[in-house]
Amino acid sequence: MTKDRTATNNALPGGLKAYRRTPTFTEHTVPKGLLSDHKTKAGVWGQIHVESGQLNYVIPSKSHTQLLNPGEIGTVEPEQHHRVKPVGPVTFYVEFWR
Repeated sequence: MTKDRTATNNALPGGLKAYRRTPTFTEHTVPKGLLSDHKTKAGVWGQIHVESGQLNYVIPSKSHTQLLNPGEIGTVEPEQHHRVKPVGPVTFYVEFWR
């Protein structure tokens, strides 16, 4: 599995609008569903925003793990299986676009 220490291409396609944001999660409050493989619906993009600490963003189909630090964004493509894994204390939220 590759491990990137910097954000990869986080650009969203043009014309999308943010429509929902999760509450801020911690390593203690992150929903179990986010810790196992899951995906967004067709046409829905996600952006994982780390506010403090570190979070691994894993895309199994690409054998890819991105270490997200504060200010870095993990972009989730529509229907792409992914999961997150806290690396110690962390606060983060997910913003959804379509």
